[in-house]
Amino acid sequence: MKIRYLHTMLRVKDLDATKAFFELLGLEETRRIENDKGRFTLLFMAAPGQPETPVELTYNWDGDDGLPSDSRHFGHLAYRVENIYDMCQRLMDAGVTINRPPRDGHMAFVRSPDNASIELLQEGDALPPQEPWASMENTGHW
Repeated sequence: MKIRYLHTMLRVKDLDATKAFFELLGLEETRRIENDKGRFTLLFMAAPGQPETPVELTYNWDGDDGLPSDSRHFGHLAYRVENIYDMCQRLMDAGVTINRPPRDGHMAFVRSPDNASIELLQEGDALPPQEPWASMENTGHW
């Protein structure tokens, strides 16, 4: 039996805000489907050169009130980044809360506008600890 990864789907409340968040991470829009009959938009975003591993952002034009209450259950998305400190600073400068700062120079967690957990992992070996990250406390949950 053969299986192939297709995508991860996140249901979003504000498509523009969520798209902007993933653009801050460096992802690009690779495909968009507007479904007038179903009244939804599917927006696929992926890291440059990696269109085979997209995130599908699903936006229901009329909201999510009619969906089951467990429809937002989700673990996290994980991305490897070139410099975790630079990425976290970029996100902070744009107003994103760093829920689990990269104190160890290796791992951080943030949340999307729809509260999806995003894990950021340092490419290669962990970077040496540096401030303000080394002494920064966790904020919220991740």
